[in-house]
Formats: sequence, C-alpha cells, structure tokens
Amino acid sequence: MEPYLADSKRYDTMPYRRCGKSGLMLPAISLGLWHNFGYVDLFEEGKKILHAAFDKGVTHFDLANNYGPPPGSAEENFGKVMKQSFLPYRDEMIISSKAGWGMWPGPYGDWGSKKYLVASLDQSLKRMGLEYVDIFYHHRPDPKTPLEETMTALDLIVRQGKALYVGISSYNHHDTLKASKILKSLGTPCLIHQPRYSMMDRWVEDGLMDVLGDEGIGCIPFSPLEQGILTDKYLKSIPKNSRAAKSTGFLQKDTITDKVLTKVKKLNQLAGNRGQSLAQMAISWLLKDERVTSVLVGVSSTKQLIDNLGALQNLHFTNDELEKIETILK
Repeated sequence: MEPYLADSKRYDTMPYRRCGKSGLMLPAISLGLWHNFGYVDLFEEGKKILHAAFDKGVTHFDLANNYGPPPGSAEENFGKVMKQSFLPYRDEMIISSKAGWGMWPGPYGDWGSKKYLVASLDQSLKRMGLEYVDIFYHHRPDPKTPLEETMTALDLIVRQGKALYVGISSYNHHDTLKASKILKSLGTPCLIHQPRYSMMDRWVEDGLMDVLGDEGIGCIPFSPLEQGILTDKYLKSIPKNSRAAKSTGFLQKDTITDKVLTKVKKLNQLAGNRGQSLAQMAISWLLKDERVTSVLVGVSSTKQLIDNLGALQNLHFTNDELEKIETILK
C-alpha cells in the first residue's frame, strides 16, 4: 500500500472563514463523521472520503464520542486513518469531538457533569490516538446540571491541554448567551456553536444567530441538507438504500410528505436555474450569512463530497432568488 501524499494544490480553491472573533479560520465546508464512518461501514470507503476531503482543502473533521454505530467506532476508525495517512498533516487539521449524549451505563456516562465530560474526552483521545483535539463541544444542554459546572469543565479541559478551543451544540439563544458570559469570565471564550440549521429548519433565526454575532461566536450548521431531503434523492420516490427507507434513524418515510416534495421540486428547479444541484444551493444558502463560519456536511461517497464542494462555485444570490426561496418555503 502506497503511503498517502496530500495534494499539493489542496489550498488553492477552498475559502477559509474566520470563526467569530477568534484567530481560527475554518474551511467554508467541513466534514462530519456522524454517519458512514463506523464499524458497520466499509473502512476503506471512509478512508477514501477523508483523503479526498483533505485533498480539496477540507481541513476540519468533526466527530463525537457516540458517532458510529456502534458508539466510539467513528473515532476509532478516524484514529486508524490518522495513524496510516494523516499524522504528517496533524498541524494542518482541525479535529473536533463532543460529549453530551449517552455513552456508557450508570450516572456518569451522559449529559453535562464535569465527571462525564472530562472522562469522555479522555476516552475520545485514546480512540483517535491524539494528544489533544482542536475543538471540544458540549453536545447538548443539560437541564439538571448547573451551567456553571458544564462551562467550568470546558475551561478545565483547555487548561489541561486536552483541547485548544471549546464550543457548544444545540443550545437555545438564552442558554448560549449565559454560557458565553460564563466562559468569557473564566478566560476561555466560546469559539463556536453547532446548531441544526437548513432551509427547512430555521429555529436558529429566532434569536440564536443574533447572539452568535453579538458575542463573536462562530456558527457551523449541521444537517444542512435536512437528512437528504434537500437533494434530488427523493424527488421521484424513496430509494431502497436511502436513510428514509430504513426503520431506524432520524429521517423517516412519513417525513417526506406531498407538501414537502412540492417544495423540494420547486427548490430543485430554482437550483437548476442557478447552475447548481439542490444540495449545492442548500449549502450556498447557509453560507450567504457571514455569521456562518462553515457548513458541516455528511457524505457516503467521494462523489457526494465533490458535489457538495461544488456549492462553493456559486455563493451569490440575487434578491429575486432569495424572495423566490422564501415564497417556496412558506
């Protein structure tokens, strides 16, 4: 097996955006390993995707303790690719992980206690064979643990040298503002927020994006394609091997209603008029907001990855296009 050698032109076409008011730049498109990189998936296929991403200037790889399935396996597989291919390029990469969902039995394997967050990151570092991650997130709000404890844990992790920056995911605007104030007082500002955000899921526009802009926090939306709905995959029917065809998972058949399909077909036509696929337009639509640092995509093939990266060829929207999109979505 020939050793991996990164493309010498990998930084020629990828735009990089400043993350909030920090010194960190992220690629406009980042790769998430939520699906397709666990033990149930083909390791070599996942490795090909990771290589292709880095060769195109995707320097940010986003993981979490529970990504797989089974939980932990995405980090272990990524650790293998790090060892086999990426170690010479570690300082060119932003690697993130998270904790906040159930990971092991008992009272210390879930939510937001200092006990859980510190232990989880230690396990993640071992799985990936890393000394530190660049970004460590609290994965979701914990209604029972004091916010001060969770944020103090993030601050501790940075002081221990286990993470360079910290972030939060799925916090509403009220809790985001509180978390930001606490972290600033500790001297470890919140770098970034990872919310679910797409053309069809716009809860972040009800206050959160304004908080992120005011506080100088970056934004990296996940599920920008609404689990595949904002692609051409479901325009005619539900393919047998698609996410919606599976009995488990976040996207179910009953989500893809006639009303949704009508919107998707109109959006697809508008994307075609822009010279884009629907997926590309959905990604470009998020990147039109300068408060969005990067868009987190999940892909199952190199072909999908390259198509998503094609969004960067047309990031401009006319007022007429934006009005048409709003009319369709209403």
